[in-house]
This record gives sequence, structure tokens and C-alpha cells, in this order.
Amino acid sequence: MKKLKLFLVCVFCLGLTVGCSSTKEVEKPQTAEELYNQAHDDLDKTSYKKAAETFEKVELEYPYSKWATKAKIMGAYAYYKDQKYDDAILSLDRFIKFHPGNKDIAYAYYLKALCYYEQITGVEKDQENTRLALQALRQVITRFPNTEYAKDASLKLELTYDHLAGKEMEVGRYYLKQGNYLSALNRFSVVVNDYQMTSHIEEALYRQVEIYTILGLNKEANQAYRVLEYNYPKSKWTKAARKVLKIK
Repeated sequence: MKKLKLFLVCVFCLGLTVGCSSTKEVEKPQTAEELYNQAHDDLDKTSYKKAAETFEKVELEYPYSKWATKAKIMGAYAYYKDQKYDDAILSLDRFIKFHPGNKDIAYAYYLKALCYYEQITGVEKDQENTRLALQALRQVITRFPNTEYAKDASLKLELTYDHLAGKEMEVGRYYLKQGNYLSALNRFSVVVNDYQMTSHIEEALYRQVEIYTILGLNKEANQAYRVLEYNYPKSKWTKAARKVLKIK
């Protein structure tokens, strides 16, 4: 009788165990939309790294869904906000390659340009990112001329040109101080020939006048002065050039 009672107790306990396990909910995997929305929430909370990782998860787990396409561009934006520019550019390059007809393609090119633009450093450093920004901004303007992105790219393009001209001026001044007049002249001439619409053009023309005079090339010095005086008659650099040429 005792054995029978013990058997019944064991059966009863086993039934409880099975019953409990059957009522325990099995976690369902998140859908593509749920993952995307989670990533978007993280983005709104400025958790950029977490957002980027979750957007990538959408791509990996649901590669053929409409959410995967959205996640590519949003993941790139999250990386951009997190200042992980290389990662952002890689994501954007993938988006541009595989979705050239997407409605967000103009934005993808623009965001790529911003990634380079925001890495522009002072003129005393290497300007590779400035040159890459220049190329990327030109692409935006050429490919999508009637968009808001092209308008902003045009403004940034002017600043980029000015920055590159500033680099040439910086190097030119260095050579001038070293007495390396020909190398300095080459740098200032680059500004005169290629960056005429920048804020550095007046000084560049003056430097030409200065160096040509030092080298005894009076004809060339006067030609540079005439261009400077015609375009910027009231400039301080024009006044300085008159002193160099002893013009009253």
C-alpha cells in the first residue's frame, strides 16, 4: 500500500512538471519590423552604436525583406552619428551598389559626402579627406542637381575649395620663408589658376607679384599686379603690391 501511494505521488509530481513546462511561453524571434523599430528607438535615444548593430541584425536575419533595405541606409546614418565614418561609408557603398534605383539613393550619396566632409582637418595636415569630400560633393551635384542635397553640397563645395586653397597657401608661405621661391610660386599659382573664387585669391596674386619681383621678372610681376588691381582695387593686398612695385 505504501508503494502504491509513493507511485501515485511521483506520477502527480511528474504531471505538475509537464504541466508547468507546457504553460511556459516559448520566446518568438523578433520580426524584421520589430527589430527595425527597436533600432529606430535606440537611434532616437542617441544609442547610436546599439542602433547600428540592430539595423545590421535586420539585414542579416531578414536579407530579402523591405526592412533590410531600409536598415542599410539607417544603419549607415547611425554609424555617421556615432562618428564611425569608415563603417558608414562601407554601408553606404553597399546601399549604392545594390539599390541604385531606391528613393533614398540621393541621400545615400549625400551622406557619404558628409562622412568625408566632416573629417576635413586643418590645413597643416594631410588633405586626403578634403579631396575625397570634393569628389563626393561633386557627385551629389552632378547626379541629383535639383535636390535639396545638391543645394547644400554646393555650399559645402565652396568651403572645400577654400580649404584646399588654404592648404596651397600654407605650403607656399612655408617655401617663401625658406627662400625656395620657385616652389612657393608654384603653390601660389595653383591658387590663382584653380581656386579663383576662394578667399585666398587676393593674397595669392600679391605673392606672385612679390616673388616675380624678387626673381627680377618685372614683366610677370606687373601682369600679376594688373589682375590684382583690376579685380580688387581696394584690397590691402593691392596696396601692398603697389609698395613692392613702387607704384604711387
